[in-house]
Formats: sequence, C-alpha cells, structure tokens
Amino acid sequence: MGKKRKNNKRKKNLAEIIRTDVWDLAIKPEEKQQLIMTVEEYRRFLKPLVLIINAQWVKLAELSLKETVAAIEKIIHKTADNPEPKHNYYQKVVYKYPSFRKFPSYLRRAAIADAIGIVSSFQTRYREWQSGKRSKRDAKPPRLTAMCNSYPSLYKGQQIRYGLNYSSVDIKVWNGKDWVWIKKIPVKGHGNNRHLIANNEMQSPALVVNKKTCQLSIPVKILKVNKEESDYVCAIDIGINSSSVCSIVDIKGTVKARLFINPARDIDQRNQRRMMIAHKSKQTKARIGKDKKLPKGFCKGLYRKSSNINLEIARKISKRIIEFANFHKVKVIVIENLKGWKAKAGRKKSLTKQKFHLWCHRKIFETLTQRWSELGGIVQAVNPKYTSAYAYDGSGKVKRNKNNYSIAKFPSGKFYQADLSASYNIAARYWYCVLIGDSTFSRVFVDRNSTNKSRTPITLGTLWGLSAS
Repeated sequence: MGKKRKNNKRKKNLAEIIRTDVWDLAIKPEEKQQLIMTVEEYRRFLKPLVLIINAQWVKLAELSLKETVAAIEKIIHKTADNPEPKHNYYQKVVYKYPSFRKFPSYLRRAAIADAIGIVSSFQTRYREWQSGKRSKRDAKPPRLTAMCNSYPSLYKGQQIRYGLNYSSVDIKVWNGKDWVWIKKIPVKGHGNNRHLIANNEMQSPALVVNKKTCQLSIPVKILKVNKEESDYVCAIDIGINSSSVCSIVDIKGTVKARLFINPARDIDQRNQRRMMIAHKSKQTKARIGKDKKLPKGFCKGLYRKSSNINLEIARKISKRIIEFANFHKVKVIVIENLKGWKAKAGRKKSLTKQKFHLWCHRKIFETLTQRWSELGGIVQAVNPKYTSAYAYDGSGKVKRNKNNYSIAKFPSGKFYQADLSASYNIAARYWYCVLIGDSTFSRVFVDRNSTNKSRTPITLGTLWGLSAS
C-alpha cells in the first residue's frame, strides 16, 4: 500500500501544472473602499504572525505546513479548548486591535500559511548569505520584512462564492466594524478561461485590490495531457524584420505549410513611444548639457508603455504560433536557443541597435513554452548557428540584399525569404538530431570529425539527401 501511495503522489506531481488567471471585477467606489479595508486588515493581522513565527522558527522548521499552521494557531488563538494561549505578545496585539477577535478562521489560517512562507524565504536567504553565497562580496544580510504587501487568499464558501457561470462573485469583506458579504460583483473578464477546461481545478483566489486595480488572481491546477505523436514539427524562426516565421516540416524534409506573423500595428505603437523618448531626450540634453545624465525617472511612463506593448507583442505571437501548430496537429515546436545571445551589429543609438534591444525573443520562448506545455506539447530548442547564413537547399552561404535584408540570394542565383529559409533549417536540425540520437539537440554540422574539408552545416537539403539514400 505504501509503495502504491508513493507512486500515485509521483504521478500527481508529474501530471499537474499550476497557472494563474486574472479576473477583473466591476466594482462600485464604496465597495472598492471596503475591499481595500479588507486587504489592510489582513496585512495588519499578518505582521505580528511573521514576527512570532520567526522567533519560533527553530521549533517549527522541521514540521510540515499543516502541522506548523496548527501549532501557531494553538499558541495564539483563544478557544474553549485552548483557554490560555501561550504567546503573551499576541494577546497584547489583540488587546490593541479588538477587530482581530472577529477575524474569520479560514482567513486566519491563510494568513498563518502566508507568514510561514515569508519567514521560510527569509531564513533560506539568510543561511545562503551566511554560507558566503552572495551576489556581491560586500552584500548586506537580508532583512525580515514584517510589513508585507501580501494579498488575502479567499476560501470558497467561507470568503468567496461564485455566481451562475462565474458571471459574478460574492466576497466577504471588512467594513470597519464587522465582516459582511458584498453580493453579486460582476466579473468583467476571466483571463484565459482555464477554469472551463475539463479536469482543470480552481484553487483559492487572492484578492488583489489597490488604487488602480480590482482583481481576483485565481490559480488553476491543470491536468497535464500528452499530445499524440506527429510526423511533422512546427519550426519557428524569430527574426528582426519579420517577428516570427513558422513552417511545418516532416522527417524527409517535406514542407507542409508556412506562416508569417508580424503584428505591425503593435510594433508601430511601440516604435512611436521610442521615438518620443528619443525626441524628449534630445531636447533635455540640449537644455541640461550633453555631458550630464538624464534625471531619474526620465520618461518613466513612456518606457513603461513601450515595455507593456512589447510584452503584448510576445503574447500575440505565441498565441498565433500555438493556433498554427494546433491546426496542423503537431506535438513538437522547434525554436532556436538564443539564451544569453547579444547582438554585435549596429552603432550605439542607431535604428539597428534599437531593433535588437527591443527584440523579445526570450519572452516569446518563455510564453510559448508555458502555454504549449499546458496543451501537452513540447518546445525544443536547437543550436541557432548558421541557420540563417546557409541556404535551405544546401547550395551554400546566402547573400543578403542591401536594400531589403529579409531577401536572401542563394549561390544557385535563387532569391528567397531569409527567415523562411532559416525556419526550414531549424526543422532540419531537429530531425537530424532525432535520427542520429543527439538528445542535446546541439548538432550544427553534418560531419563531426575535424578534417581539412570545409564542414557542412545541417540544412533542409541534408534531410533530402538522407531520404534519397
């Protein structure tokens, strides 16, 4: 029985993914004020718990989360079975804040669990600092942040109730005197609607309220599924001129479909902000002097908007890629491994340099990996070397058009879209590594031995040669 339970736990850990959806609430001003008061009351309740748990950490460190919550509740909370709690400090806090006597039990346990996480993180960072694991040699020791900007978790039925089809919610709030229900708060949006997918399980949401936003942050436990194996892969080339070029290629080098993704409107909006920043920077430098630094917080709003638009571009591209891969029923998406890559081209402050600076290839890779894994797919990174430099037909190095860098001229005299050719080579590199059994997917050249011959990079033509032989 014990072995079966362990195996079941392992299967559950492998099969579960946690993702968070954000639900926007349409709240009235007076109701929002009560929600803000609820968050403030929760943080006020949380602060002494952090100090208590940190003081008792030597005794609590070896216990499980459930045991730790029960132990803390016993030393602070007065009940008929526990008439004299051991911790005197907390009784002084309760005397100072009488509203703590009315604090809901489920919210109290959520606050204790939150405080345990805060203290555990601090203790881990402090031990690492003591052992010499520091970002800098003279780094100061980490500090325990007692007044944390945490948001309360709402347990279903106790602090939150869902309306029909999740179109509205009821939330239990602190109005300054008592805990009351705000009923039928309309939900404006459900994020990615992960809660509607079969076998997905909603967890307790966090109430995120401040001056600007009023949301529910809802973790969703996703049951991971495995996609069916396919004879094709979706190869992605993330370019500078075209945001993304996709192609569906099989193991013999047959190209089934192609897709160009270029959200021009978003790119124009982002570039407009950058041009505004450059213009304002030029005006400010003329006023304060070219040698002086720009003031702190210069064009903060424009930088933020530009960054947010870039993030939206990455999300839109990822969504289009997933739709394309789903339509052609592939399991594997192949992409170049550009982690840590830095562009050398372009002079400082030039347009080319700016293009590389705003290139969001890592964000696309991260977003694509997260979303595709939810659907049971695999994102595989391959070595990017020479994928764009060589023609997909194996004829040799390409020459770029000076007037239009996205056009490549093959040694055979053929003109072709450079990024599309690169996407074919990316797919070929994946299939070649599968055929020779290279699990690292780092292979670049067909031949491994260093000889006097010039080494041939893997291209789509390589697969054609293999299938012909």
